[in-house]
Amino acid sequence: MNGNLYIVTAPSGGGKGTLIKQVLPQIENLSYSVSYTTRKKRVGEIHGNDYFFVEESEFRDLIKKDEFLEYAKVHSNFYGTSKTQVEKELISGNDILLEIDVQGAEEIKHKLPEAIGIFILPPSYEILSQRLVERGTETDDSLKIRLNNAKQEVKRFSEFDFIVVNDELDKAVNDLRSIFLAERLKRDRQTDQIQDILNSFENY
Repeated sequence: MNGNLYIVTAPSGGGKGTLIKQVLPQIENLSYSVSYTTRKKRVGEIHGNDYFFVEESEFRDLIKKDEFLEYAKVHSNFYGTSKTQVEKELISGNDILLEIDVQGAEEIKHKLPEAIGIFILPPSYEILSQRLVERGTETDDSLKIRLNNAKQEVKRFSEFDFIVVNDELDKAVNDLRSIFLAERLKRDRQTDQIQDILNSFENY
């Protein structure tokens, strides 16, 4: 049986990366799709772990080779999801998580409507703004762009299957973890085990 594809997104600065890093080690057979990007590496980020950091010329070559499941230009930088990695994990039966922006999520859902969408919602505009400022990675202009984009992005929460409010970290992590566990308890994800149980009853 193929695995599930999860799309996790949030408004700019919504903290989805922090939640994902906490949840991934807690869920077996859940892999993380490492995206390609043309943006510069931030302090502490590792090539091949956080992103594949490439030049725009290389990114455009990958587009021509149809290597992306989706790609988009966000805040003057390109981001793309590796088609090869996603297909390999799903075919092997593993679940895979895509950490992408709202625009990319829309494209994935259009191509793969069975994908499960999770929207990380900040508790308020004020807190989102504060988090972006405290992150210290934005200029005044880029901060203004991200916050203006966020005002539009939060309105699209209804396009997703699950909502996690990122207020208290421990609660948000537990809520996100619960989504993956609950999906695995659905009947169609347990077909083989259920059949084995039913077969055992037929012997008596």
